Amino acid sequence: QVQLVESGGGLVQAGGSLRLSCAASGRTFSSYAMGWFRRAPGKEREFVALISWSGGLTSYRDSVKGRFTISRDNAKRTVYLQMNSLKPEDTAVYYCAATQLSSWSNPKAYDDWGQGTQVTVSS
Repeated sequence: QVQLVESGGGLVQAGGSLRLSCAASGRTFSSYAMGWFRRAPGKEREFVALISWSGGLTSYRDSVKGRFTISRDNAKRTVYLQMNSLKPEDTAVYYCAATQLSSWSNPKAYDDWGQGTQVTVSS
């Protein structure tokens, strides 16, 4: 298992930007694919962005393509989510997650989770 701690959430106006960070414990961070997920009030959890072990491959949900960027720094054991042009519908608790499964592009493969960080976008 890997321990994950998110940070960087907050309140921002529509059109603004935030950068989320997720710090991982352990020395095997590079063996984990990483992802960002979110859960809005009254809705199911959904994947936002995924990144492969080396960072060479990424996947995004359609509604954030062109606005969000996922990246990772294996030396710092950290994954990031840069969120630009934020919209009120992006309001949610954002979770960092990890998987060592080869099916990293499948959101259901993720089984280690952080505690979440709140992102609120005002209109």
